[in-house]
Amino acid sequence: MPVAEAINERELGRYVRRLCDRWPLERALIGGARVDDVRGLGAQRERGPEYVVVLVSSFFEGVPWLERVYVAGSLWDAAEMGAPADVHCYTPAEYERKVNMLALLARVEVIGIDLLRLADR
Repeated sequence: MPVAEAINERELGRYVRRLCDRWPLERALIGGARVDDVRGLGAQRERGPEYVVVLVSSFFEGVPWLERVYVAGSLWDAAEMGAPADVHCYTPAEYERKVNMLALLARVEVIGIDLLRLADR
């Protein structure tokens, strides 16, 4: 099943462009239950968040973590996407530490969709 059939790629592209207007992003990934569905991973015993957005930017340096998450989360259009997102915003160094500590991030790293490619459309 193409990603576009189950996940609104057009809105994801707009979301990433809104983010990039505020911070240059080095990485932007999306995972979560809906991405698992698209990937055909079958029924999930514990569904978890519908969307998990992981953003990495050197420009987050000096910006409090909660402020980053609040701003990035406020740019997400839950009505357009059909569900809220669990947003994670890290500097590259923070991400390298966290991806090895948090299973959720490790999973997005492995099976997530690269959002930066959608912003170019």
